[in-house]
Amino acid sequence: MSRSVNPNRDNDLQRGRDQMDRIYYNGNILTMEDTQTEPEAVLISDGIIAFTGSLEEAVRAAQHPEMIDLNGKTLMPAFIDGHSHISLVAQFSQFADLSGCESFSDIKMRLAAFQKEKKIGAGGAVIGVGYDHNFLEEKKHPDKHILDEVSDQVPVFVLHASGHMGVGNSVLLKESGIDASTPDMEGSRFGRIPGTMEPDGYAEETKALNLLLAQVYAKIPRDPKAQIEKAQELYLSYGITTVQDGAASGQDVEALFEAAKEGLLKADVVSYVLVGEEPEKLEREYAELKKAYWNHMKLGGRKVILDGSPQGKTAWLSKPYVGEEKYRGYPAMEREKVQKYVRDAIESGVQILAHCNGDAASQQWIDSFENAMEQCGVSKDDDLRPVMIHCQTVRKDQLLRMKNIGMIPSMFVDHVYYWGDIHLKNLGEERAEAISPAKSAFEQGLCVNFHQDAPVVPPDMLHTVWCAASRMTREGKSLGEEERVSVYEALKAVTINGAYAYFEEDKKGSIAEGKFADLVILDRNPLKTPISELKDIKVTETLKEGETVYRKR
Repeated sequence: MSRSVNPNRDNDLQRGRDQMDRIYYNGNILTMEDTQTEPEAVLISDGIIAFTGSLEEAVRAAQHPEMIDLNGKTLMPAFIDGHSHISLVAQFSQFADLSGCESFSDIKMRLAAFQKEKKIGAGGAVIGVGYDHNFLEEKKHPDKHILDEVSDQVPVFVLHASGHMGVGNSVLLKESGIDASTPDMEGSRFGRIPGTMEPDGYAEETKALNLLLAQVYAKIPRDPKAQIEKAQELYLSYGITTVQDGAASGQDVEALFEAAKEGLLKADVVSYVLVGEEPEKLEREYAELKKAYWNHMKLGGRKVILDGSPQGKTAWLSKPYVGEEKYRGYPAMEREKVQKYVRDAIESGVQILAHCNGDAASQQWIDSFENAMEQCGVSKDDDLRPVMIHCQTVRKDQLLRMKNIGMIPSMFVDHVYYWGDIHLKNLGEERAEAISPAKSAFEQGLCVNFHQDAPVVPPDMLHTVWCAASRMTREGKSLGEEERVSVYEALKAVTINGAYAYFEEDKKGSIAEGKFADLVILDRNPLKTPISELKDIKVTETLKEGETVYRKR
């Protein structure tokens, strides 16, 4: 590889920093080891957990230690991000925030204010992110005519909260070359003015969206390193020290690599390259990142997207949405392609993840992986650890098949709160009650982890723990009580189980001798806090390899 790198960069556990020994004591210490014992003290030496046990023994084992009094707070392993998009979090920090908009009027006002504030004129573009048609007065997406009222001179684009759909104004459609003759593409479609083929500005799923995004992104001034640093601080403030870039482009990998090269990464970042982004080429080009950290970055594997969003009604279901005679969403790609991508990953010795929201997409993923395993002559014993991302409507019979092939469910359990009421309308009570079936997955013996899919929702692990343990919707409804998990199970899903999905359970995810001192200090003990108050627990400090990387002011 021709890139300039630091040949002295150590991987894995050889990352000591010649720190003073530190002893943490006088608090609740949750090790997340299966014993569930709470030691009196934890000794950290050179970024590694050197001892857990009694305070007296910790002092004897230490070399002139700094004594850190927890004052009754809770020390536990730092949180591990099961799935998100740090590159998108970084990029979105420079766009207009449309979350909380309640009408088209709100959207227009925020975009106009943003355009004025940023002085966006000729040669620029106005971008807003985070609107949700489910919560707008109009109960539908805006169209090009609405956005033309913001500007008929520069491109205007708004991205849905799910990230699976968006809308452009007339200027953007023209610059993107999208007109009545533009066909829909595999796994994607354009909205049309009723009775015509004229596009109305709406774009659904990756291929359609990318035609619009390519135009507006090219007009946006970028400072990727500063944006990555800002995004990183957000994750650290929530106690997360291992972060995913779960659908990385070549440009995303390059930006993160440059940040790593300059020593800007404090958290560990794991990139999974989209299959359409030539992952084999990137794995060759960044060979030192393949499955091993270099300056806190590594390439974890590859990613396929098999369907869309349940709240946007593009998730691929086995049975129609409520109110639809036949429509049940649609696949993003053909089964033969999926199997090829899986075979390629297995033959290259890399992990592969799949975005699956609908149970039909889950079925495609399981079938494809089983067939690819047979074709490649591998088994569960080969420890491939494929991941099903989101698992919104995965069925109990599918969970059993996942167990048989060692597939990991990474669940977006926050859906219960954020869109549970919408799922009741779109899916009906029976299916909505069964979304994010975490309890069933735990009972099946699967290594469940949780995620927030940031920037879709904030990477707030304690809110996620609350969602999993309470299963309450925005409107205060209890949704699927039988799928509630214990607080301890929820904490496992965001610590040691998350580490397992990265093949790092021997290095992270619990407080045990020899592991990284990746730790978080909370103002309360989640195991002794009423479930209704879990979401109110605050992160007071985050440590990465023994060093404080965030402290609440």
